[in-house]
Formats: sequence, structure tokens, C-alpha cells
Amino acid sequence: MSSCRLLFANNTNHHNHHRDAQHTRLVGQHHRRHHPPAAPPPLPPPPPQSNITDQDITDQHLQNQHHHHPAASATMAQPTAHTTTISNPRLRLLNALKSASYPLMTFVALPSVRHAQVLALTGLDALILDCEHGHISDDAMHNAVAAVSALGVSPVIRVRGPAHDVLKRALDTGAHAVMVPQVSTADEAAQIVRSCKFPPQGLRGQGSAFPAIAHALTIPEYMKSANETIVTMIQIETRAGVENVEEICAVPGVDLVFIGPNDLAQALLGYVPARGDEPEFVAAIDKIVAAARKHGKWVGRLVNNGALAKEARSRYDTVAITGDTKAITNWYTAELDVARS
Repeated sequence: MSSCRLLFANNTNHHNHHRDAQHTRLVGQHHRRHHPPAAPPPLPPPPPQSNITDQDITDQHLQNQHHHHPAASATMAQPTAHTTTISNPRLRLLNALKSASYPLMTFVALPSVRHAQVLALTGLDALILDCEHGHISDDAMHNAVAAVSALGVSPVIRVRGPAHDVLKRALDTGAHAVMVPQVSTADEAAQIVRSCKFPPQGLRGQGSAFPAIAHALTIPEYMKSANETIVTMIQIETRAGVENVEEICAVPGVDLVFIGPNDLAQALLGYVPARGDEPEFVAAIDKIVAAARKHGKWVGRLVNNGALAKEARSRYDTVAITGDTKAITNWYTAELDVARS
């Protein structure tokens, strides 16, 4: 309505209303003669009553991913520890592997937090908390991971086996890597990868605040980065593992193959330790290293001392220099021999 009409609204309201009504009827009659009305569209059926919430929809979506895509990790195109572009200075082991800096590790069998802290201050890049053969409980595992990661050293957990709940528990400490012993088939390796990855690549659940702390991240940041920054290690130490090593190393998401020479010698030769020159033992190690290289995996092994670690640098990406119990025993034995000589 124009400003003029507003000024005279009180005087002409009745007249304008009558004129507008007439105009509307005429326009309507003209429109109906030339444009017959279309049939109205059918009304949609009323939505069914439901108690489903947004959270239910989210949960169902995740369930569908799990049930309809069981092989998601097997065809995984997402970044891995090898290809990630995420940079986190706290992840000392991963950073050293990616820069070919030959990280040095050792096995830890004793459960003391102070013991783990002392070892972390020696210059080692990673400590392998041995929950397979070591005297390390669930509680000690959590405490050691927290202590070691706070000192800028990567905690690695060697789990007792490939069970999903065991891997989930180890990763919930905040471990920077997990090592799984005696992997003998590609199916086992694929299941290990699924257990170590959050959906959609895997089956890992989230419910702990602790992993993010050990990575110096918020929980959302950890959730976004963990699938491509946690190093998944598998050990080849059985006859079947050697026979199937090509297929095992072809599994996407296996990041590092670690040779366990003692169990491997026992499996192939029937005794430990190996002398190191047995043809079957040497051939097995050569086969493992070749398969790892062919499929773009890092490869490491256990050595007994620094001299052997230096020698291994030309062939391996990382080594573990003995373990804490053996190091303590060797040092005291040698020093006591000197003292008593």
C-alpha cells in the first residue's frame, strides 16, 4: 500500500475493500475460465510413530557398516603409518621410522614405573612392554605407558596374543604401537589390523580418555589420527609364518614385521639360541626380510648387543637391543667377574 493510501485509510477503508473484492472476483473468474484447476496431489501418509533417536540412527549406521562391509580393512585405501602426513612430535618411534633414523628399542619385562622411567631416560626411542613373557599386569601396563610417553619415548606393547579384547585393552593405554607374536596366516594378520583400527577400517571401540593423553591430543584429534599413526607390528616366528610370509606381508595395515629369532629357531631347528649360520634359519630370515621389502613394510628384529645393532642397521629399519632382565644380568655378571678376578 502506498503512503497516500495510508494517509486516507480511515476515510476510504470501506470503499477500497468493496473495490478490491470486486477485482478479486473478476480475476478469479477469468483465471478459472482459461486455467482449469489441476487435481490436488494426494496427501502423503502420516509418518509412523517411532521412538528412534538421533543416537539410535548413528548406532544403526555404524552397525550397518560393520555388518555389510566386513572386508573394509582388507581393501583399505586410507593412509597408514607408512603414508600418513600427520605430524605429531610425541610419536617418536613413528617419526624415526618414517625418517629412516633407525630407532632403537628394548624389551621390558619388569613392572615398575620407576624402572620404565629409568630406561626411558637412557636414549632409547621406544620401550616394548612385554605382556607376552614379562611380569607386567594390566595395571602395570597402563602405568608404564603413561610414564614412558610423558618422557617423550614411544611405548610399544607386545600383547600375549591376537584376541580382539587384548588388543583393544593394550591400545586403550595410549600405546604408540602394538606387537603381536606368532602370526602365522594372512587371515590372522587381517584380523589384527581390524582390531587396531577404528571404524570404518576396523572394529576398535572408543571409550577411554587415556589414549589421547599419551599422544598429547584431544579425544577427537586422537580419533581422527589413530588409524594412521599407530604402528601395527606382527612377529614371524613359526614355520607356518615363514611359509605364509608373502601373504601376511601383503595385508594392508600391517606396518612392521618383527623377527623373533629365538622362537623362530625353536620352531625350525628345535633348539635355542641359533648359532646364526644354520642354512634353514638363514633362509627363513632372508625370506621374511624379502617379503617385507616387497610389500613396503618396515622390518626389525631382536639383537643381543650394541655391536650387533650397528651391524643390523644396513638391513633393518629398527632393532630391539636385548631386554631389561638380560641386560641387568649381563652387566652384573661382567662387573662381578672383574671385581673378583
